[in-house]
Amino acid sequence: MTRWLLISALLTVAVTAGCAYVSLARPDLLRERIPTHWDLHMQPDAWTGRDTYYKYLLLCPGVMAFMTGLMWLLPRISPRQFRIEPFADTFGYAMTVVVGFFGYLSVLLVWVGIAESDLWPRCFAAGFFVLFALLGNVMGRIQRNFWMGVRTPWTLASEVVWDRTHRLAAWLWVTAGVLGAILVLAGVPFWVSLIVLLLAALWPALYSLLLYKQLERQGKV
Repeated sequence: MTRWLLISALLTVAVTAGCAYVSLARPDLLRERIPTHWDLHMQPDAWTGRDTYYKYLLLCPGVMAFMTGLMWLLPRISPRQFRIEPFADTFGYAMTVVVGFFGYLSVLLVWVGIAESDLWPRCFAAGFFVLFALLGNVMGRIQRNFWMGVRTPWTLASEVVWDRTHRLAAWLWVTAGVLGAILVLAGVPFWVSLIVLLLAALWPALYSLLLYKQLERQGKV
């Protein structure tokens, strides 16, 4: 996992430096009025000025630093029965994907701060679906732990339920992520794609309950 920790740290430093340069050294590059919030139709409904935009530009690098710190900390405080070491590389990959996602958001925030673009809302929304697809790609390799995955009472109580739930979540998240990104980039309203993503996120939790009760009736848990 050391390589993922290093990659995350380097990404954090690079993004922080870039955002600090734009927000503190070159605020003249920014527009006078910059959107900071969008509704479900991806229409801006809140704005700020260039003099205060640094608060938004430095937010994502702060989250990146926090997630990088968690990547180092969580394996060291996990209970013995739920150690991260057996799937440390997968854990490092997933955390780095999240760090990279916030780096991507930082780039988008710099973009929207400098110029207006009709493509920007689509790229912003598509990023969330790509994140789900990348995380779903390794869901089937995540072992029982307290920090990552579909952590319901039923998956934590049964290794069989955990494994089968995460195999289901893997293909659901990848499918929903790829499909949602395509729909958003094609111009389909964001809220429509969001429904697909929410269903893919919630169904594994319900499935874990149904599977656990089935195994319980069969005397297998």
